[in-house]
Amino acid sequence: MKNVTIRDIANELGISIATVSRVLNDSGYASKEVKEQVFSMAEKLRYQPNAVARSLKNHRTNTIGIIIPDISNPYFMTISKGIEDSVREYGYHLIFMSGNENPVKEKKMLQVLIEKRVDALVLATSGKNEDVIRNIKESGVPIVLIDRKLREDSLGLDLVVEDNIKGAYDLTNYLLERGHHRIGVINGSLEVSTGFERYEGFRKAIHEKGLEANPELIFNGNFTKEDGINAVDYFLNLQNKPSAILSFNNTMAFGAIIQLTKNGYSVPHDMVVASFGEVEAAQILKPSSIITIKQSPYEMGLRAGEILLEHLLDNAKELGKTIFDPHLSISE
Repeated sequence: MKNVTIRDIANELGISIATVSRVLNDSGYASKEVKEQVFSMAEKLRYQPNAVARSLKNHRTNTIGIIIPDISNPYFMTISKGIEDSVREYGYHLIFMSGNENPVKEKKMLQVLIEKRVDALVLATSGKNEDVIRNIKESGVPIVLIDRKLREDSLGLDLVVEDNIKGAYDLTNYLLERGHHRIGVINGSLEVSTGFERYEGFRKAIHEKGLEANPELIFNGNFTKEDGINAVDYFLNLQNKPSAILSFNNTMAFGAIIQLTKNGYSVPHDMVVASFGEVEAAQILKPSSIITIKQSPYEMGLRAGEILLEHLLDNAKELGKTIFDPHLSISE
C-alpha cells in the first residue's frame, strides 16, 4: 500500500504543498476553511506523518534511549518505569536496549541509538566504553548514568546511583554480628562500579572485625542467575562449607536459592542467604526469611527522568548527582 504524502493531499485539493505543510504542522497562517479541507482530506486518505522527516526538520525525535544490562531483571525494568512515568506527559517515548553485561554489544547499542537521533540517553554501563560516551556527550546529547558510575569521573555526566559500599557493608555486618564468619560471596562483575563497590563494602566490614577475605569463599560472577547456580555448586563442594551466602545482586541470589532448594537445603534453616536487592521470585520458594538490601529503583528512575527534562526542556547546564541510601530489610 502506497504511503500517502502531503503532496497527495495537495494534489487532491488543488493547493500548494507548502499550504498543506503549514496546516499539518501548525506553523503558519491558513484560513479556517482551508484547515478543515486539509484535515478532512488527510483523514480520508489515511495520511500518517513521517516522524523521521519531521525529526530532521525540528532536530528532535522526542525519543530517549535506555541501555540497561539485563532487560529481564525487575530492578532495571522498575527503573525504566520510573523514567517513563517522569517523561511521558512531556511527549517523550523510550527506546529500550539490553547490553547483556557485554561492553562490545553496549558500544553497538550506543551507536544504533545515536543513529536513530535520540534526544538523550540513560545508561547503566557494562564498562569500557568511555571514549564512545565522551564523543556522544561532546556532540550535545544529554547522558544520565543510572545505577553505575564510570571509572573515569572526568567526563562530567549526570548520575543517579546508590551508596553501594554502605549497603554491602550493612549486609555483611548483619551476618557477622550473627556469628557468620565463613561467608560465601557471589561477586558481580568487578569491571563495573556496582561490582567493585559492593565487594569493597564487604571487605571494609570484615576488616573491622579483624578478618580477611578468604579466596576460597569468593565466587566471581557477572550478575546473572547462572552465576548464582554455579556459585552454590562450588560452595557445596567445599570441604568446609559456608554458613551463609552473600550475593551482590538479586538475580544471582535467585539462582543461589533455586540451586540450594534443588540440593535439599532450606533457606535460612540450612543456609542463610543475603542479597543486595530484593528477590521477588523467591516468594515462590517460600523461604521463611531472606536478608536483603532494599533498593529504590522506581524513585531512581523518576529522578533520572527529572534530570533529563531539566536538560531537554530547560537547557540546564548544571549536573545532577543523586545518591540513594539503600537500607537493610529482613522479611519474616
